[in-house]
Amino acid sequence: MELTAEPCSPVRVEHAEGPFWYGDRFGWVDIMAAHLWVAGFDGVSLTEPRSYDVGRPLGAAVPRTGGGWTLAAGTGFFGLDEDGTVERLTEDLADSSAVRMNDGKCDPAGRFWAGTMDYDESHPRGSLYVFDGTARTVLEGVTISNGLAWSPDRRTMYYIDTPTGRVDTFTYDEADGTIKDRRPFVEVEGGHPDGMTLDDEGFLWVALWGGGAVRRYDPAGRPAGVVHLPVTNVSSCCFAGTTLLITTSQQGLSAERRAAEPDAGRIFKAETGVSGPHTTPFG
Repeated sequence: MELTAEPCSPVRVEHAEGPFWYGDRFGWVDIMAAHLWVAGFDGVSLTEPRSYDVGRPLGAAVPRTGGGWTLAAGTGFFGLDEDGTVERLTEDLADSSAVRMNDGKCDPAGRFWAGTMDYDESHPRGSLYVFDGTARTVLEGVTISNGLAWSPDRRTMYYIDTPTGRVDTFTYDEADGTIKDRRPFVEVEGGHPDGMTLDDEGFLWVALWGGGAVRRYDPAGRPAGVVHLPVTNVSSCCFAGTTLLITTSQQGLSAERRAAEPDAGRIFKAETGVSGPHTTPFG
């Protein structure tokens, strides 16, 4: 499988991340701008995009079963209502001068997993947390906590700490939300592993920061396809039916590269011919 993605968003942001598809709405975050974006998707392009300013760096957002969203923002968890009201759900979980929340998503039971990253992107100051009304730490010594995914049989969790250059797996217990037995799944080539998603066949799609692509891996970790993009920094992806929606970024690009990549920071789409699950909501 070798595909080429094309832009489908009228909105260009600095650093798009954390995509999700729930109901009939697509959402993503612009991390340092502190914005959550939501839009429709008609199969061709995003429609009626709207943004919410949450007032602090926004690493990830997930839809809530009762409406609105739960956020991993600053160094804690927050709630966001449809009218824009932001509610603090936890105290700060870490030193906000050293780390901030980054990528996150819900597990099959509706718990929200999200991790922190080192502002310098070089020290293992971060952690991975799980929030189900209270927050607990499940992993420490992380540098850039990034992509998460769970296998279709709900027994394996996939996880990326970007500077390791690989995707790891853990044995996952859905009943109590615990993980154990960390092990390497695949060494990623051609870029830095960032966000990821699984399709309904159990194949993993990994966005390559600095690599201009999303790579597909089979359940044994073997390369099984690639989606090419005309931008350098590809940050994450999710499925809307059989369409892969992909977030990209301008962050870290020189003025010359920004001019050469006028679609960096937009959402891209690729028709894959395979389906992927809806985002699991919080709660």
